[in-house]
Amino acid sequence: MATPVVFIHGLWLHATSWQPWLDKFNESGYAPIAPEWPGGADTVAQARANPDAVARFGVKEVADHYAQIIAGLPEKPVVIGHSFGGLLAQNLLGRGITAAGVAIDPAPIKGVLPLPLSALRVASIALRNPANRSKGVSLTSEQFRYGFGNALSIEESAELFEKWTIPSPGRPLFEAALANFTPNAPTKVDTANTSRGPLLLTSGGHDHTVPPAIVTATLKQYARSRAVTELKVFPDRGHSLTVDHGWEEVAQTTLDFLKQHSIT
Repeated sequence: MATPVVFIHGLWLHATSWQPWLDKFNESGYAPIAPEWPGGADTVAQARANPDAVARFGVKEVADHYAQIIAGLPEKPVVIGHSFGGLLAQNLLGRGITAAGVAIDPAPIKGVLPLPLSALRVASIALRNPANRSKGVSLTSEQFRYGFGNALSIEESAELFEKWTIPSPGRPLFEAALANFTPNAPTKVDTANTSRGPLLLTSGGHDHTVPPAIVTATLKQYARSRAVTELKVFPDRGHSLTVDHGWEEVAQTTLDFLKQHSIT
């Protein structure tokens, strides 16, 4: 039976943006799916038409949503997430319900302290207005260019913005911002779990949304665990690395990691 793979997108990108990855993983012998976040619409157009459909969901609710999906699979899946999806992948891996995790330029889990100015600038899109905690928040093309497409041509950034961006809940950004001041923050991950499957973290050297300092600090959170935790750096990539012209390099690196650890 083919190993299931669950792809989890982050803020501001629709689940259908994973389609090239689904095709590649299917061709490689896996059984991939890319479910939407709770409240998410089937298409980009539908999501844009109803921005507040996802507004009430925070990290715990989204993680529990994916845990329920995983419970219905025939065996433990690989979970691959980007940005906040990467945080969620770590959450699910720490619960022991997945065979392996890949966190691509992941949003900071509780305990990660660095907050580079570029990351604060992106997060402030939601954080500057407390009312956004209970709203769906959208990006402008200029904000997408800074947060996702800064390592791309203007033309490619604009194309990706038009093709994939959707409103996303502001609540996870507030939860991440307050995590280190909140005892049982929703972004807390069981990083000390020694029985979990292997974890790959990735970092884009030009990522404004999740700069390398955040991913390096995330890696350090796993120092107490004997389970496999690896870091792969893509020096010339930004936060768009899962959807831009270089996506296949990241996908192949992920496949290589899984095969290296006999998860096929």
